[in-house]
Parts: sequence; structure tokens; C-alpha cells
Amino acid sequence: MGLGGCIILIAAGAILTFATDWEMEGVNLDLVGIILMIVGLIGVTTFSSIARRKRVVVPPTTPVVGQEPQHRRDGYSDGYGV
Repeated sequence: MGLGGCIILIAAGAILTFATDWEMEGVNLDLVGIILMIVGLIGVTTFSSIARRKRVVVPPTTPVVGQEPQHRRDGYSDGYGV
């Protein structure tokens, strides 16, 4: 569920809690609205914490002095895959 879905849950919960006066037998719509708002807020905080993560860039390793670099044969750099 993306950020838009979380905002929709919050809006639907707020509408059920504050803007309606419906009565349903066996269902407390105010409680359902509060639950939807809480789930939406949890989703927004989870989404924002995941989106805020940054990747750690590791610089390439340098070969040790006196050591020959390893050559890969991937089929393209040796002229056979061209």
C-alpha cells in the first residue's frame, strides 16, 4: 500500500468518525473510523521511514601494489561476443 492508499484510509476514517451520524446494529462506526485512521497513520510512518533510507556507497577497492589485476572473461571484452 502506497502513500495514496494510506491517505485514503485516513480520510475515510475521519469521514466515518466525524462526518456521519449513521447507526448500524452491531457496528460502532466511530470505532471503525478511528481504527482506519490509526492504520493509515501507521502506513504513512512506515512508508516515510522506508523512503527516507539512503544507500551507502562503497568506493571500489584498489588493487594491492605488485598484484596483477584479475581479468574477467564475460564473452564481450575478449572480442568473441562482438
